[in-house]
Order: sequence, then structure tokens, then C-alpha cells
Amino acid sequence: MLRPLHRWEHQDHPLRRWDLAEDPLEQFLRWYREAEAADLRYPNAMAVATATADGKPSVRMVLLRQVDERGFVFYTNLESRKGREIAENPHAALLFYWEPLERQVRVEGYVELVAPEEADEYFATRPYGSQISAWASRQSEPIASREELDRLHREFAARFPEGNVPRPPYWGGYRVIPERYEFWQGRPDRLHDRFRYERQPDGSWVIVRLQP
Repeated sequence: MLRPLHRWEHQDHPLRRWDLAEDPLEQFLRWYREAEAADLRYPNAMAVATATADGKPSVRMVLLRQVDERGFVFYTNLESRKGREIAENPHAALLFYWEPLERQVRVEGYVELVAPEEADEYFATRPYGSQISAWASRQSEPIASREELDRLHREFAARFPEGNVPRPPYWGGYRVIPERYEFWQGRPDRLHDRFRYERQPDGSWVIVRLQP
């Protein structure tokens, strides 16, 4: 058992049913804007959990790049471990944790590829070094040394001048189409407030309070 470094109690900021927007995307955007206003370094950081076809899970941190009524978008190497798992099992779970606000948001849903045109548009906005890294790194694959990785980066930088880097064919975006959201607000004594939104067959959302 780990010994706690300090004892810390949640503040008392209740989340009530009448505080919630009827649409979960609207509620997410409210909280996201408040996370931005709290001056967090990466309010768009999120854990992405995927699983193989036989249910073995994996999780990693990525950055949310777009969210709208169509879903939550992130970009990556499509041949990475998460890319392979999504190809086998096109479902994912997302988790945002905004510690200063004592809030979590969970999103679960179906995953689809973004259109190539969307991926091209986003790739063109990336810093030059990041564009080259997308070519140099075969994400999740073994490599002999850091020197080898640096050498590949230099080679692709020589091949593609700044302002003229095409999107690699194995690099693109995924959109998580939500089927379920959960909003969690920390409360004292671990009696947290939790609300789940679940999409219904007609596209509407049912909201229920969950026990902490």
C-alpha cells in the first residue's frame, strides 16, 4: 500500500442536475472553456483508451484537436499501436482530468477516420519539426538508438524543405463519435457528483446521476 504524501480534501463545489446543459457537447464546452480560463498548460490533454479485438486494453495521452457535433478528433500515426487496435476494434474511451477544477469528463464511442482533406488541412498547420517527425518516426515500432531516430529526422528534413511537407500516407486523424459522456465533480468525503449522458436510438440524451 502506498503511503500518502499528504492528506488533501476536495473542495465543496456541487454539481446539480439543474446545472447541466441538456446537450452533453454544450456541457463539455462549458467545462472546457473554464479549464482554459484556469490557465492549464494543456486543457486539451486527454487519455485515449483502445482495445484489441479480444479486449486487451491500452491507454495513452494525446491532444484533442477539434470537437464539434460530429465528435472528438485527434491525430496520430495510423500504423501505431492505437491505430492497429482501432482497426480491429473501432471503439475508444476518452478521459479529461482538470485537477485545479477537480473535474473529470469521460467520453465513450465509436471511432472513424477523419476525411483525408481534413487531415491534410490540419497537417499543414503543424510546426515544421513536427511535420518532419511524422515522417521520421514509425510510431510504436522498435528502433536501435536515439541516434538512428535523429538521423532519420535529418534525412527527411533534407528531403522536404519547410513549407513543402506532404502528409505521410500513414498519418491521419480519428473522430470519436460519443455514445456516452460522464461528468465528475469532486466533493468532500469522496461523495463526488457524477452524471452520465447516454445517447438514445432517436438521438436524444438521457441524463442520470451515478453514485460516487
